[in-house]
Amino acid sequence: MPVAPLRPKGPPLNAMRAFETAARRESFVAAAEELGVTPGAVSQQVKSLEDWAGSALFRRHAQGVTLTEAGQALLPTFVAAFDALGAATQALRSIRPVQELHIAALPCVAQLWLPARLERLRAAFPALKISVTAMETPPNLNRELFDLALFYYPADDAPSHALPLAQDRIFPVCAPCIAARLTQVADINGQVLLQDQTWAQDWVIWSREAAVSIQDPEKGPQYSLYSLALQEAVAGAGVLMGHEALVADALEEGRLVRPFATPVADTGRALMLTQPPHGRRGPDLGAVVDQLRRA
Repeated sequence: MPVAPLRPKGPPLNAMRAFETAARRESFVAAAEELGVTPGAVSQQVKSLEDWAGSALFRRHAQGVTLTEAGQALLPTFVAAFDALGAATQALRSIRPVQELHIAALPCVAQLWLPARLERLRAAFPALKISVTAMETPPNLNRELFDLALFYYPADDAPSHALPLAQDRIFPVCAPCIAARLTQVADINGQVLLQDQTWAQDWVIWSREAAVSIQDPEKGPQYSLYSLALQEAVAGAGVLMGHEALVADALEEGRLVRPFATPVADTGRALMLTQPPHGRRGPDLGAVVDQLRRA
């Protein structure tokens, strides 16, 4: 009769994924955020991998974790392996007959820049199923199943294949009722300055680049979402530093205005569109990108 011996088993895939992510991010906390689990779960998975290997892969200390020599030696192989797995998954997904588009975007971009363009996309591609995920950090398009990502990047730190959509130019905006009592740039000093926590240096950058003296550029109500700050500006709560691409609709509709001839400053960032590598893109993605890039 045929012999069917037990074969040696490797470690669980989840444990290897936890190690690769934690090693690449140099943090159990950052790895947990990327994987959508708790830091404790990452630690437990890594520990199970260390037990299987019979060797420590991380040094644990009060400030976090660092890789051991064994962990450092393994990392390039693990990164290449999970990149290859991501490529295989993307290739498998690209042959599906159902048309779907998964977009990852910075929350303010998803809320303020994208909606009007999604309306045009749906009109141009009525069979396309569109999903949007708002997230604070760009996804790894080599791994994660997003077709497009929309994020701001500094000009000198953008992905090599990113397509620029709009330079990040900033200038003060406010409700018409506030603009009516502002006649010169110096009048801003008598107003409440609305502050976005993500871009906390907006007023400092603008005052420096525009050569405008602001008495206390970092003082004022703070908001964790730029869209919240924008709504407060529309409601007349104060003056907001407007990011051109994000306030364009509110300006066009008259909900916000630019008081007097306000100077414009360039932050050095740009809103960029990134895609997976060429071999992992769906057949119609180019037409979708062209539609999104239209003004």
